[in-house]
Amino acid sequence: MEGEFAKKGVYQKGQGAQSSPHNRFLQNSYGKFEIEGIDEWEQVEQSRPTQFIFGNAKTIVNKVSSGDVGMQFSLNPYQGCEHGCIYCYARNSHEYWGFSAGIDFERNIIVKKNTPQLFQSFLQKKTWVPSPISLSGNTDCYQPAERKFRLTRKVLEIALDYRQPISMITKNALIIRDLDLLKEMASMNLCCVFVSINSLNESLRQKLEPRTTTATQRLKIIEQLSGAGVPVGIMEAPIIPGLNDTEIPQVLKTVASAGAKWAGFTVVRLNGQIGGIFKDWLHKTFPDRADKVWHSIEACHQGRVNDSEFGRRMRGEGHLAELIRQTFKLHTRLNRLNMESLELDCSLFRRPGEGRQLSLFD
Repeated sequence: MEGEFAKKGVYQKGQGAQSSPHNRFLQNSYGKFEIEGIDEWEQVEQSRPTQFIFGNAKTIVNKVSSGDVGMQFSLNPYQGCEHGCIYCYARNSHEYWGFSAGIDFERNIIVKKNTPQLFQSFLQKKTWVPSPISLSGNTDCYQPAERKFRLTRKVLEIALDYRQPISMITKNALIIRDLDLLKEMASMNLCCVFVSINSLNESLRQKLEPRTTTATQRLKIIEQLSGAGVPVGIMEAPIIPGLNDTEIPQVLKTVASAGAKWAGFTVVRLNGQIGGIFKDWLHKTFPDRADKVWHSIEACHQGRVNDSEFGRRMRGEGHLAELIRQTFKLHTRLNRLNMESLELDCSLFRRPGEGRQLSLFD
């Protein structure tokens, strides 16, 4: 039935998810069940403006237990993301807040307004052993909401004050606003930035990631950060066989020329509700090759579109996944990416004010 539903309807430009599947944690749901209904359901749903919901989180720094994501601690000032990336694994977590992983994820953004206070309190803990903290482990810390609420900038100001190492990943040019802070932190080896870029094809980007900055702008981000001395890498993620896998050589060559020093990748996996959301989107955007792409994704995950096994879930397995891996490995070497290690300095960490009373007796 899911497949039949996915083949119906028309692609709605300007948003990622084309539907709002039922939240599995809720008993009740709403929807348009009768085609003869006189209400303007679809028009209301599609034109609904973004809602900002203010919340006070209990904690803001989270220990990451997954050993294959390249981070130990994460910090996310926002839940939900206006970027609307159709493949985003964070969609599932929006259900814990009572929302749909589909359109709700893009239109109902939870703003954790007490993020700066929580972050500073966390760094004040005597039990904190300095370690890099990653921003955007779940949703982009530079999504459009950041322009208004400035929570990410406040986090960086605190991190600089404490000499706390920060790594970031984003696909939004708003990060250049904070170049002054990033440049100062980079001078002490306290920060690095990874730019997410999975296609140089603007038409494909508009469908995959409808409200993100263009590939051209992302290359400018790399150039500006690199030119300012900020260590920059890229994540080519996700690689979707049949859609963007053939772009691997050109993407790596282009980002290396722009100043990137490191590159990583993931193969798309469609866990939880994302499978149905992506399939619906796929049939509406690429009806001519939807089945081929779907089966290619399955070929990377033992006949399924998702694999939850650590160490395997991000890279996939099988002939197609191995071809992607070998192609990526070859072109990182040809473009001299990943030639040096990246390790931020945790030895400079300090708690402002500690020890200052001793200066009275100097």
